[in-house]
Amino acid sequence: MVFRSRIKWIALLVLILSVGSLVVHLSITKSSGVQLASYARDSSLWQGFDSLLGAKDFRNKHLWRPVKALETLQPYANPRTSYPAPSSKNNGFIYAKIFGGFDKIRSSICDLVTISRLLNATLIIPELQDSLRSKGISNKFKSFSYLYDEEQFISFLKNDVIIAKVLPENLKAARKRNEFPLFKPKNSASPNFYLEDVLPKLKKANVIGLIVSDGGCLQSTLPASMLELQRLRCRVSFHALQLRSEIQVLGKKMVDRLRKSGQPFLAYHPGLVRDKLAYHGCAELFQDLHSELIQYRRAQMIKQRFISEELIVDSRLRRDKGLCPLMPEEVGILLKALGYSQKAIIYLAGSEMFGGQRVLIALRAMFPNLVDRTSLCSTEELSELVGPETPLPENTFEMPPRKSDKQLKEEWNKAGTRPRPLPPPPDRPIYQHEKEGWYGWLTENDTEPTPSPMDLRNQAHRLLWDALDFVVSVEADVFFPGFNNDGSGQPDFSSLVMGQRLYERPSSRTYRPDRKVIQEVFNITREDMYHPDRNWTFRVRKHLNSSLGESGLIRQSMLSKPRLFLSHPLPECSCRTSALEDSRQIRSDDGRFLYGGEDECPKWIKSAGVEESKTDDGDQADYEHDLLTEQSETEEEFAKSKVASAFDQDEEWDPND
Repeated sequence: MVFRSRIKWIALLVLILSVGSLVVHLSITKSSGVQLASYARDSSLWQGFDSLLGAKDFRNKHLWRPVKALETLQPYANPRTSYPAPSSKNNGFIYAKIFGGFDKIRSSICDLVTISRLLNATLIIPELQDSLRSKGISNKFKSFSYLYDEEQFISFLKNDVIIAKVLPENLKAARKRNEFPLFKPKNSASPNFYLEDVLPKLKKANVIGLIVSDGGCLQSTLPASMLELQRLRCRVSFHALQLRSEIQVLGKKMVDRLRKSGQPFLAYHPGLVRDKLAYHGCAELFQDLHSELIQYRRAQMIKQRFISEELIVDSRLRRDKGLCPLMPEEVGILLKALGYSQKAIIYLAGSEMFGGQRVLIALRAMFPNLVDRTSLCSTEELSELVGPETPLPENTFEMPPRKSDKQLKEEWNKAGTRPRPLPPPPDRPIYQHEKEGWYGWLTENDTEPTPSPMDLRNQAHRLLWDALDFVVSVEADVFFPGFNNDGSGQPDFSSLVMGQRLYERPSSRTYRPDRKVIQEVFNITREDMYHPDRNWTFRVRKHLNSSLGESGLIRQSMLSKPRLFLSHPLPECSCRTSALEDSRQIRSDDGRFLYGGEDECPKWIKSAGVEESKTDDGDQADYEHDLLTEQSETEEEFAKSKVASAFDQDEEWDPND
């Protein structure tokens, strides 16, 4: 009897514990369900940013502060020598067609204005082919005005170049009949090419046409006698090329929404573009379908003689040489090693993300506050930016008809003599995505189909999305490039952002990683990337922190500037409020300045810089630390940071687990 009574008491205790556990779980489910419901009610992430991010996290505020060593640099692109205004009696007109995306368009326009000044010609507003080829875009925009403000472009450059919206009436018909000389210059064309080959034909015909498809039509480095032309490039890119007002307004709204919680944010551009990956042979970094797509594009480039290499190359060897982009997973690990909190806000820039959301899984696991334009903008806001468009034909995709029982029986009877094989299993349903886009033509055809009207329209829309991302990336507190200065000789989005930030706010925190060094460090711990040791983390911090300042600028000047002047407009387009010591100025073998060489700023810039520095000092007085102190972090501080970061993440945060 005693034994049975004990069993009853034990059963009663188990029942009470089960009921208590059930009540607790129901309450937790109810509270989490309320949070999820409130999140779902928000049409976009920005409306509930404060509640989503939780408490403000300023523990690592030194990771967001400006680089003090560069605070003496100021933007100054005004002419500094004799610079006559353009004359209406010039050598003729230049019209141009520009092919390519946002980065190629921006770089090409700067070159066209510079060439017009060099040849003393009137520039006709360039035509952006990615918007013209897209049938049915909003008729409220012309080609150039789809992205940029035409009136601002013309008025700001009135003292540099005469710009007209269209050719004179007496020349339009002749252009349609292709009576004028047409040139297809490369992005490495020298000034002598234009002075010796183009100028005589311009004077003779009064009009010439340029087709620009390489992201530029003038070499990056110009002779020392043409410094004013380099400064003209800066004035075009950083002042005259203003995005149209609708893009600027929405971009500012996005920045305000990111900062609404009071926290800074980091902008990251992966640079995962199919053409770039094919050019460098990075197919093996992806899987299955995406590898085939990269290889197909690489084969096209070889056939077009755009590259002169083998089709199949060792992608991992290319990656170790720094020729492939840093994958989002690797960037997440680098940011963790630097000390960025799990609560850090990261804005994902880029209209093309080759590999899709699949390649972002690991990064999103490390930094849940990863957002993009679709998170910050409503569908209505993006539609208003695009403008009213003519509707395209509806999708005519139809599922293949299912075979009837009579058809199946007839096929069975015609199957041949016995013994017959078992009938095949019923066909699985064919989904729409398997017949459209990449999946469809890769599985059924050997050639890529001609772009559909929707493809062309999306190509035009990507110009707008890149423009929005450009605004946010330039204004970000920190910028981290995934694939800048790729060595192809063509402009890229990250390099343009880095150049704009270097001009407008030189001290802003912009990382300039050396991908070759980063891959050497990753190869040390690639088998256990999520649990690196102390020495590995210190090496990463040392390299990335040094890339913020002098060493990063020197490397950028050596590698990036010869290919794209706008990525590193120093020292031509800047000045210093206080002179740099001669011992710190560094020159290359040909006498070009790699670091230093800027003129002293005028008094009006110095006074403005002093007022701004006072304001900044008031905001950041408690967080000013020397960069060397940050690099030489002690073992005790490192241990504290590891303990602190443990509260921001689960014990196991490996997304592969």
